[in-house]
Amino acid sequence: MLTTSTASVGTSIIFSLLILIELIFCGGIFYLIILLIKALRKYIKSGEVRKEKAAVCKSLGDALKDHRLRCQMTQEFVAERLGVSRQAVSKWENGTSDPSTSNLLALAKLYDVSPEDLLKEIQ
Repeated sequence: MLTTSTASVGTSIIFSLLILIELIFCGGIFYLIILLIKALRKYIKSGEVRKEKAAVCKSLGDALKDHRLRCQMTQEFVAERLGVSRQAVSKWENGTSDPSTSNLLALAKLYDVSPEDLLKEIQ
Protein backbone atom coordinates (compact mmCIF):
# COMPACT_ATOMS: atom_id res chain seq x y z
CA MET A 1 0.00 0.00 0.00
CA LEU A 2 2.83 2.38 0.67
CA THR A 3 4.12 1.99 -2.86
CA THR A 4 0.74 2.81 -4.36
CA SER A 5 0.39 5.84 -2.10
CA THR A 6 3.95 6.97 -2.86
CA ALA A 7 3.38 6.53 -6.59
CA SER A 8 0.12 8.44 -6.31
CA VAL A 9 1.87 11.31 -4.51
CA GLY A 10 4.70 11.28 -7.08
CA THR A 11 2.21 11.36 -9.95
CA SER A 12 0.28 14.23 -8.41
CA ILE A 13 3.51 16.20 -7.88
CA ILE A 14 4.52 15.67 -11.51
CA PHE A 15 1.01 16.59 -12.64
CA SER A 16 1.15 19.76 -10.50
CA LEU A 17 4.54 20.68 -11.92
CA LEU A 18 3.26 20.22 -15.47
CA ILE A 19 0.29 22.46 -14.74
CA LEU A 20 2.62 25.06 -13.20
CA ILE A 21 4.91 24.96 -16.24
CA GLU A 22 1.91 25.31 -18.53
CA LEU A 23 0.64 28.31 -16.55
CA ILE A 24 4.06 29.96 -16.71
CA PHE A 25 4.21 29.33 -20.46
CA CYS A 26 0.71 30.76 -20.99
CA GLY A 27 1.59 33.75 -18.81
CA GLY A 28 4.68 34.39 -20.92
CA ILE A 29 2.66 34.28 -24.11
CA PHE A 30 0.08 36.62 -22.58
CA TYR A 31 2.86 39.04 -21.56
CA LEU A 32 4.30 38.98 -25.08
CA ILE A 33 0.87 39.76 -26.52
CA ILE A 34 0.54 42.73 -24.16
CA LEU A 35 3.98 44.00 -25.23
CA LEU A 36 3.03 43.60 -28.88
CA ILE A 37 -0.19 45.57 -28.40
CA LYS A 38 1.70 48.36 -26.62
CA ALA A 39 4.27 48.52 -29.41
CA LEU A 40 1.56 48.65 -32.08
CA ARG A 41 -0.28 51.42 -30.23
CA LYS A 42 2.95 53.42 -29.98
CA TYR A 43 3.65 52.87 -33.68
CA ILE A 44 0.15 53.99 -34.66
CA LYS A 45 0.42 57.13 -32.51
CA SER A 46 3.75 58.03 -34.14
CA GLY A 47 2.18 58.36 -37.59
CA GLU A 48 2.53 62.14 -37.71
CA VAL A 49 6.17 61.97 -36.64
CA ARG A 50 6.92 59.43 -39.36
CA LYS A 51 5.22 61.61 -41.98
CA GLU A 52 7.17 64.65 -40.83
CA LYS A 53 10.45 62.75 -40.90
CA ALA A 54 9.73 61.47 -44.41
CA ALA A 55 9.06 65.05 -45.53
CA VAL A 56 12.35 66.24 -44.02
CA CYS A 57 14.46 63.40 -45.41
CA LYS A 58 16.00 64.13 -48.78
CA SER A 59 17.55 61.84 -51.26
CA LEU A 60 20.75 62.76 -53.06
CA GLY A 61 18.71 63.37 -56.20
CA ASP A 62 16.42 65.80 -54.40
CA ALA A 63 19.40 67.70 -53.01
CA LEU A 64 21.04 67.89 -56.44
CA LYS A 65 17.84 69.11 -58.06
CA ASP A 66 17.25 71.72 -55.32
CA HIS A 67 20.76 73.12 -55.79
CA ARG A 68 20.43 73.14 -59.57
CA LEU A 69 17.15 75.04 -59.35
CA ARG A 70 18.58 77.41 -56.73
CA CYS A 71 21.42 78.22 -59.15
CA GLN A 72 18.85 78.60 -61.97
CA MET A 73 20.57 76.02 -64.17
CA THR A 74 19.05 73.57 -66.60
CA GLN A 75 19.92 69.91 -66.75
CA GLU A 76 21.45 70.53 -70.17
CA PHE A 77 23.73 73.25 -68.80
CA VAL A 78 24.89 71.04 -65.94
CA ALA A 79 25.48 68.16 -68.33
CA GLU A 80 27.59 70.33 -70.65
CA ARG A 81 29.69 71.68 -67.78
CA LEU A 82 30.38 68.17 -66.44
CA GLY A 83 30.81 66.53 -69.83
CA VAL A 84 27.95 64.04 -69.34
CA SER A 85 24.60 63.57 -71.02
CA ARG A 86 21.45 65.35 -69.92
CA GLN A 87 19.93 61.91 -69.30
CA ALA A 88 22.71 61.20 -66.77
CA VAL A 89 21.83 64.36 -64.85
CA SER A 90 18.16 63.39 -64.99
CA LYS A 91 18.94 59.91 -63.63
CA TRP A 92 20.95 61.42 -60.76
CA GLU A 93 18.07 63.73 -59.84
CA ASN A 94 15.44 60.99 -60.15
CA GLY A 95 17.48 58.62 -58.03
CA THR A 96 17.79 56.03 -60.79
CA SER A 97 21.57 56.23 -60.53
CA ASP A 98 24.18 58.07 -58.48
CA PRO A 99 26.95 60.28 -59.81
CA SER A 100 30.52 59.07 -59.55
CA THR A 101 32.71 60.62 -56.89
CA SER A 102 34.43 62.89 -59.38
CA ASN A 103 31.06 64.02 -60.80
CA LEU A 104 29.72 64.60 -57.29
CA LEU A 105 32.72 66.80 -56.49
CA ALA A 106 32.22 68.68 -59.77
CA LEU A 107 28.51 69.17 -58.99
CA ALA A 108 29.33 70.54 -55.56
CA LYS A 109 31.81 72.99 -57.09
CA LEU A 110 29.33 73.97 -59.80
CA TYR A 111 26.58 74.59 -57.24
CA ASP A 112 29.04 76.50 -55.00
CA VAL A 113 28.55 74.18 -52.03
CA SER A 114 31.06 71.98 -50.26
CA PRO A 115 30.77 68.26 -50.93
CA GLU A 116 30.40 67.67 -47.19
CA ASP A 117 27.44 70.04 -46.96
CA LEU A 118 25.87 68.44 -50.00
CA LEU A 119 26.12 64.99 -48.43
CA LYS A 120 24.92 66.24 -45.04
CA GLU A 121 21.63 67.25 -46.62
CA ILE A 122 20.72 63.67 -47.47
CA GLN A 123 19.57 61.25 -44.82
